[in-house]
Amino acid sequence: MRLTTKQIEHIKAVVSDEFGDQATVTLFGSRQQDASRGGDIDLLVSCTHAIAQPALVAARLEAKIMQRIGLQKVDVLLSAPNLQPFPIHRIAANGILL
Repeated sequence: MRLTTKQIEHIKAVVSDEFGDQATVTLFGSRQQDASRGGDIDLLVSCTHAIAQPALVAARLEAKIMQRIGLQKVDVLLSAPNLQPFPIHRIAANGILL
């Protein structure tokens, strides 16, 4: 996994501030592979309650995470009871739980 301990701490803190301690964060995509280079940070954020305005919430999370860890491209995929799952959600769920 190509994230530092400090980056993981910052990511989890931002998600916890936004959704509470019950939310989980899963890293998926190229950053899972130690041998790969570059790539954005793909995160699946799962919570147990409904999310109103998910596009706005995802954009806000991305911005807050980038402010904490530095200007690296971050993509946030949300999972919640009121959101329709897509095939990417199954792929992301097989990532690394942070």
